[in-house]
Amino acid sequence: MKRWLLFALVIVSALIGAMFGTLLTLKYFADRPSYHSIEERQNLQTANFLRDTSFRIPSGLNFEAAAKMVTPAVVHIRTVYGLGNFSLNALDNYLNPHAQSSGSGVVISDDGYIVTNHHVIEDATSIEVVMNNNQRFFAKVIGRDPSTDLALIKVKAKNLPFVKYGNSDNVTMGEWVLAIGNPFDLNSTVTAGIVSARARNIGILRDKNNLQIESFIQTDAAVNPGNSGGALVNLEGELIGINSAIATATGSYSGYSFAIPVSLVKKIMDDLLEYGEVQRGLLGVQIADVTAALADEEKLDVVQGVFIRSVNKGSAAEQAGIETGDVITEINQHHVSGVSEMQEWVARNRPGQVIHVTYRRSGKDHQVKAVLRKLDGTNELKKMDYPIVSGLEVEDLSYGELNKLSLDGAVRVKSLTESHWKKSGLKENFIITHIDKIPVDNVSDFNRIMEMKKGGVLVEGIFESGEMGVFGVEIE
Repeated sequence: MKRWLLFALVIVSALIGAMFGTLLTLKYFADRPSYHSIEERQNLQTANFLRDTSFRIPSGLNFEAAAKMVTPAVVHIRTVYGLGNFSLNALDNYLNPHAQSSGSGVVISDDGYIVTNHHVIEDATSIEVVMNNNQRFFAKVIGRDPSTDLALIKVKAKNLPFVKYGNSDNVTMGEWVLAIGNPFDLNSTVTAGIVSARARNIGILRDKNNLQIESFIQTDAAVNPGNSGGALVNLEGELIGINSAIATATGSYSGYSFAIPVSLVKKIMDDLLEYGEVQRGLLGVQIADVTAALADEEKLDVVQGVFIRSVNKGSAAEQAGIETGDVITEINQHHVSGVSEMQEWVARNRPGQVIHVTYRRSGKDHQVKAVLRKLDGTNELKKMDYPIVSGLEVEDLSYGELNKLSLDGAVRVKSLTESHWKKSGLKENFIITHIDKIPVDNVSDFNRIMEMKKGGVLVEGIFESGEMGVFGVEIE
């Protein structure tokens, strides 16, 4: 009996040991994964999860498409100030470093027209444009407008990517927008934000005739100084503004950025393209925002609009019958709540154009037509005259001559006086094709390019024999 009990105890112990070993083995194998890829496991585990709605991109809220479309057309602009980019003294770049600056620009036509800020290229003696794909061009200034902080420059190129104009009048507060720039050290930056205000005046522009226009689109998309002149676009990839300023106490982005609305940009660009300078149509009034305090002081029955403090003699406003004390409430049937909005709507028009002005006087609304005038009181539109370059006379080449030389444009030296041009070794009949690497198209183009030059200038071209020639000219 005792032997049987002992045998039974051994059997039970063995069974318990086997079971325990099996459990240990099962636990050991249970701790080892049955898969060979973490990513595979993650995908397997999350396949049946319901995504949180905050991670879903609503219909139409697609940043990628707009960024991909616009980025190739936003360029880096490098400017040089001082004696010029091509000094006659080879050691000049080392002994007397030139001041340099940079910003961004937006290609707005496939043949090389680029919009940027005036402050990006102001006083520059050389402008270099670097495309998103690292192509480089030297640019000429077509025109500039300090009163809106806009400038139009041009590079010699074809089939460039460009950004299509949108409609800034349709921009609404809360709308998503992208700010795209191309600063020197951060090639192609894209930031997103919303429109937080329209028609903002932040008091940063100055004009000798007090004709500055500030009607900015305010956004919270991050924009830093190197992005000045870059694009503000909607999610369709359309240009709605040119980034121009930031609210900052440190020089870096601090929460708000400001863009010039494309409705104004379009008009300024067309003026600069056609005339070389802006054609400003003016009402000829001194104005102020209507506020609650002003309404009480002047006993007005409105608390929004533009109060007329005075009317200039012989101005468009005087001719239309607008008087001191009137409150302008609409321009061309568009409501204006303050000075910034009114200035923008008026500034979209050229001298000689008619605008409809709605104003309030003695509790009643009136509408009149006003024919806008220039600052000098005239309506004449004329192209900007660039000063003739002293020391030499140049002339255009005929189409046949250009074709024979396989040139798109150039000028011929017609005569030289005893000047820095002659001292450089330049000869009569020399055909000038480039100034500081900028292609020269014709006489007016040559004068336009030379207007911004000083110090050492590199002149390239062709002799009558067909031989290439290069000269360094010291501009006095």
